[in-house]
Amino acid sequence: MNETKHWLLLGLRTYMHCTKRNYYHMHDNLPASIYKHINRRRVLVLAVSLGAAAIACLIDLCVGSSGMDLPTIVATLAAGPGGDTVNTLIIWSIRLPMTLTCVFVGASLALAGLQVQTITNNPLASPYTLGISAGASFGAAISITLGFTIAGFQWVGTASLAFLFALGVSAAIFFLGKAKGLNTNTLILTGIIMNFFFTALQQYLQYSASAEIAQIISNWSFGNLSRSSWASVWVSAAILAGAFFLIFRLSWKLTALTAGEERAKSLGIHVEGLRITVFLLCALLIAGAVGFIGTVAFVGLVAPHCARLLVGEDQRFLTPVTTILGSLIMLVASTAAKLLSQGSMLPVGIITSIVGVPFLFILLMREGKGR
Repeated sequence: MNETKHWLLLGLRTYMHCTKRNYYHMHDNLPASIYKHINRRRVLVLAVSLGAAAIACLIDLCVGSSGMDLPTIVATLAAGPGGDTVNTLIIWSIRLPMTLTCVFVGASLALAGLQVQTITNNPLASPYTLGISAGASFGAAISITLGFTIAGFQWVGTASLAFLFALGVSAAIFFLGKAKGLNTNTLILTGIIMNFFFTALQQYLQYSASAEIAQIISNWSFGNLSRSSWASVWVSAAILAGAFFLIFRLSWKLTALTAGEERAKSLGIHVEGLRITVFLLCALLIAGAVGFIGTVAFVGLVAPHCARLLVGEDQRFLTPVTTILGSLIMLVASTAAKLLSQGSMLPVGIITSIVGVPFLFILLMREGKGR
């Protein structure tokens, strides 16, 4: 069975699962036509999502305490960063880095959430619910407390420790799952334990640190975009681009894995190696996000589920749509954070948690009904 046939069968299976309709009585040429129709629809969803994210970027740039209108913002962007006006400083040094960081961090968290759900076969899994973000957050808090730097750059030290702790939690989840065969409930309980453990350690650091350091950790732990800079833009963009490229190359294997581990193994896929690779990439994505703006909850849970409703399980489309929706969610949260707190900016992590908690509750109820 060649790769094209695999995609056709998997695409048809996803479509049949999502639409709940019976196509058995239609003519012989219908499966290929259905597959083409599905892909046209998916491309349309991808294009609309990209357009919505672009509009959300512009809206986020327009919202702020300075009161600049859209023509002024467009003119300032067109003039470039070389100007010496106040508008140039506001747009190019504050708003644009914040908006672009929002785009890449949201995309990174969403992509990590999707792949964690895929390799654990758990719809409730995400970097936050499994405690991976909490581990990365604690690692970053250690760096802030100690003033840890690499090559003179604190953000490198912060991101590096965040990556190490995210990798440690990911490895713990992987080996626990391998040894105990964790089901949905046990995996979520493991995540709760991880969250409590690392949150307690982080609170101890805040308690022991000076008032200034404790305030920095506190502000940062809420997911604060005010820490954004051009460094956060370039580094988070580079991490996202590299991880996205590698994950996209694994699209067929990841799609096959959604049909079941035994099915994937029967197609010659080394499932354990695939999971290790994806866990490493997810840890890197989470560290790149958490290391700059702090903990942002539930983006990695909400975006993949929304994307699945739109394009199904085919990872060739699910991966880019999830990534774009992650950016869109973060941009909307950023805009809401500015509007709800005039003259300052509410931590964006608060907004995503307000939306994410009821979403998680709904998923839990659906899981309960499914058994």
